[in-house]
Amino acid sequence: MEQARYIYLFISLVQCFLVCVKGGDECQADIRAGNSDYNIGVRQVPALFTFGDSIVDPGNNNFIPTLVKANFPPHGRDFIDQEPTGRFCNGKLSTDFIAAGLGLKDRLPPFLDPLLDLQDLLTGVSFASAGTGYDNLTAEAISVIPLWKQMEYFKEYKSTLTEMVGEVNSSFLIGEAIFLISAGTNDFLGNYNQFPLRRQQFNIEEYEDFLVEICSNFIEKLYKAGGRKFGVYGIPPPGCLPLSKTLYGQPNAEGCIQELNKHAVSYNTKLKSMVRGLKLSLPQIKVTYIDIYNSFHDIVQNPVKYGFEISSRGCCGTGLTEVGPTCNSKNTNTCLIASKYVFWDAVHSTEKTYEITAKMVLEAYISKLL
Repeated sequence: MEQARYIYLFISLVQCFLVCVKGGDECQADIRAGNSDYNIGVRQVPALFTFGDSIVDPGNNNFIPTLVKANFPPHGRDFIDQEPTGRFCNGKLSTDFIAAGLGLKDRLPPFLDPLLDLQDLLTGVSFASAGTGYDNLTAEAISVIPLWKQMEYFKEYKSTLTEMVGEVNSSFLIGEAIFLISAGTNDFLGNYNQFPLRRQQFNIEEYEDFLVEICSNFIEKLYKAGGRKFGVYGIPPPGCLPLSKTLYGQPNAEGCIQELNKHAVSYNTKLKSMVRGLKLSLPQIKVTYIDIYNSFHDIVQNPVKYGFEISSRGCCGTGLTEVGPTCNSKNTNTCLIASKYVFWDAVHSTEKTYEITAKMVLEAYISKLL
């Protein structure tokens, strides 16, 4: 499959650039403007790339040997053609809406999909993997794609792109593209809080520092690879997830687990400080910290304000324990109208929630990178 995927990529790029015979400058202009078939407005950047976890993974886990998948019903029931795609959602992810908002396409595909078409290759893909984190042990525990491997996939993509279109065009596309990075939640909830090894090595504050340093190093590697525009997501309030409340109990007056949220705030503060430091150390970088914590917290606390009815549980099954593989067609009590719910399962958001947060991200943060 690996060989076939790159043969397909080779053929697609050759088809594109064999017809681009007008010369280097005009070819570069074509990459910038694009001739998109998507009715989604004016293109603002040449491409969008995402790295991280299930929040930005449109289905890479479909193509690896792991149990952490969502390519079966009822996932995707409100997606285009009502097909499960591997997104941990009833429909689109926030990055699908962001790609559309940037004028690129109506969905951001997974890099590992062997059926990627020409437009997808030139306008961006996701390298993310549901269940992963900054910490390699987080990914290893459930056999998903660690961050270092996502970087390797990006380097493979860049190498093939450069071979086909030349250094100038490849550098332009990557330098003008937007890179979004979303990870960290699984490191705390799925690793530090569940397995003893990291707790033996680090107290919680030290583990926060450990993750922030990994994130910083990851962005620096992408910068060395030619990336210049970055959005770094903080983590949402983990104590407000239905699964957290089921596992840990004793929610505060807001209905959330205060201790989990306290550490998230601490970690996000450090992440934001790290982003400020990158602006000083990397002269050509444009980077913004994306505060998803406060916006998501407000949605959970004030669902009616955003057009929801229920934020205490997910739509799938009981909405209190089901997540990923356990959100399946055997859950006979799954809700009928997901748009009434903030959460799709006990961890992940519904398409409607992602659409709302995507609009916030585009207006408040990505606009700074354009």
